[in-house]
Amino acid sequence: MTKAEAKKRIEKLKKLINYHRYLYHVLDRQEISEAALDSLKKELFDLEQKFPEFVTPDSPTQRVGGKPLEKFEKVRHPKPMLSFNDAFSPKDMEDWLERNSKLLTKEEVQKIDYFCELKIDGLAIELIYQDDILKTGSTRGDGIIGEDVTQNLKTIEAIPLRLRELEEVIKDLEKQGLKKIAQNLKTKKS
Repeated sequence: MTKAEAKKRIEKLKKLINYHRYLYHVLDRQEISEAALDSLKKELFDLEQKFPEFVTPDSPTQRVGGKPLEKFEKVRHPKPMLSFNDAFSPKDMEDWLERNSKLLTKEEVQKIDYFCELKIDGLAIELIYQDDILKTGSTRGDGIIGEDVTQNLKTIEAIPLRLRELEEVIKDLEKQGLKKIAQNLKTKKS
């Protein structure tokens, strides 16, 4: 196999593996068996061993397996990761808005808009991608400084090492959205 052929095959394998991992870990479905996926990963690994100049940070072979790191470096968030305190009344929300408005310019305050969702307790993680490749994953910490847990996050198959193309995401949203609408209509008719 020539270098050019190897490079082309490696790129194709990366796309195939990432596609099937996305199906399995995000959409909860499979198009190929686990054994077939393992054979694709093995082929990629072998090619990258033979042609190490084609190993990239977003390659599925760069996922971390095994034991996560126990000690973490500190990392400063590009923008503060703010968090709600519990709010039980409109007054609590007004107080929150007043506190946060002090952190913004007048122009920013005028542009405040809201997005609401259920509060789910858990671990907040900031993922930073540079040129579509996962660069840093960090905990919320105090909102200004968090801990770099990138290596640990690479053990989570559902977190992409490379962001998908926007067109692919839109296609999946359209498919999944139509599927969900159809399921809702079927449920309502029953």
